[in-house]
Amino acid sequence: MNPADQADDPRPQPPPEPDPGECCGNGCDPCIYDLYNDQLAYYRAALAAWQARHPDT
Repeated sequence: MNPADQADDPRPQPPPEPDPGECCGNGCDPCIYDLYNDQLAYYRAALAAWQARHPDT
């Protein structure tokens, strides 16, 4: 894949990790960390798919 094609398919970026102060500690459902873990799982799947499309990177 040439660099121009990679510009149209950028590498996925990990989600920002929540600051410790963002969790209130009251057992919310969903907790900010639950949402982060969902976003992290999506990122990992997107990254694996991207790496399959860009094996030379």
